[in-house]
Amino acid sequence: MKNYQAEAGFLTGKTILVTGATNGIGKQAAITYASYGATVILSGRNTKKLEMVYDEIESLGFPQPAFIPLNLQNNDPEQYSQVADLIEAEFGVLDGLLLNASDLGLLSPIEHFDEETWYRVMQVNVNATFLLTKYCLPLIRNAKQGAIAFTSSGVGRQGRAYWGAYAVSKFATEGLMQTLADEVEKSDIIVNSINPGATRTNMRANAYPGEDPNSLPTPEDIMPAYLWLMDRSQNSRNGQAIDARDFIKN
Repeated sequence: MKNYQAEAGFLTGKTILVTGATNGIGKQAAITYASYGATVILSGRNTKKLEMVYDEIESLGFPQPAFIPLNLQNNDPEQYSQVADLIEAEFGVLDGLLLNASDLGLLSPIEHFDEETWYRVMQVNVNATFLLTKYCLPLIRNAKQGAIAFTSSGVGRQGRAYWGAYAVSKFATEGLMQTLADEVEKSDIIVNSINPGATRTNMRANAYPGEDPNSLPTPEDIMPAYLWLMDRSQNSRNGQAIDARDFIKN
């Protein structure tokens, strides 16, 4: 994995939807995909921040992106159906889907976990992910070689005390990934999960306020893994739990 090298322009002509594209890893992934030629569809709930990322991509001379405001706390299936309809009307196909947006919730023992926070985290991290995948899947089937990447976590592969709804939601994410991967096994679509690992993001800082952020890789450092997930010329893996750290060169 450390030897992976993305070919310049390999995403030219491809359309990729990135959720949580206004900050951290999602923003960096969107810019990185655009730098390799992709038309990126930016998704997030803050329109002003979406416009800022849009302007940044344009200012760099990359393909003109698009953006769709989307509040993942909304559990109305119609919202997600409309997103797919907008993409179909504008692009016809979707070559890649990076499901990056997540809600950390709070760190608390299960016994004392706030119910409202639990429901919100499960809605954003599981239900919204399911709905968006469900309605975008026909568009990904229209692509010659589609790729879906779910964002997981180390605590979604091995439970850890006090990570509550976030950990449980990431276990569910792994299950959704594995189930869908098995369903598309004989198609041209690949489905995998990505564990970013400890990365210099606002979410990480909220979870570990006493940690020195300069000791962590930046979102840019882990982008080779995110490129590989969408690189169908070099990646044919399906149903795999990928660790972004495996792509960082020493």
